[in-house]
Amino acid sequence: MTIDEIVTLIQAVSDNGLTSFVYEEGDQKLVLKKKKKKNAAPAPVAPVVISQPAAPMMSPMAMPMAAPVDLASGAAAGTRSDSEADHAQKASGKEPEGTLDIGSDKVVVSPLVGTFYSASSPDAEAFVKVGDTVKKGQVLGIIEAMKLMNEIESEYDGVVEAILVGNEEVVEYGQPLFRIR
Repeated sequence: MTIDEIVTLIQAVSDNGLTSFVYEEGDQKLVLKKKKKKNAAPAPVAPVVISQPAAPMMSPMAMPMAAPVDLASGAAAGTRSDSEADHAQKASGKEPEGTLDIGSDKVVVSPLVGTFYSASSPDAEAFVKVGDTVKKGQVLGIIEAMKLMNEIESEYDGVVEAILVGNEEVVEYGQPLFRIR
């Protein structure tokens, strides 16, 4: 049997989906096999999470623009020093314009971008309500990101003072979700 005949034979086996072929001529033996494809479902693949620097949080509030800095003195041109500004702010009793006063140092923020859910299912009761006592590690809500449900746990012991996002609302990385006192 010539090489051309063997190639033609291999092509015929491949085209016809044969699973086995044996050819013997004198002291030569040729065995060709083709296994059937398995109809099993592919193994589940864990999602790959690529860590990227967080995008700056966009806010509908007006953000103050930074003043130009005088490189020689290190101070912003035409502005008072930080201590002078702090003193003036305390004297006036006003918060600086453009800052977000959330009223507590115990704030649970979103660890990722996604959709916030206050309950485990649409007809289930919310994980927490304003006035509920919570313990550190207690589930406060869920954020769905890329079809994965991520539980948001309390970082503090205390009482839920405010829920700062609504159910099924899209949240940004670092966005305040709960205020605990």
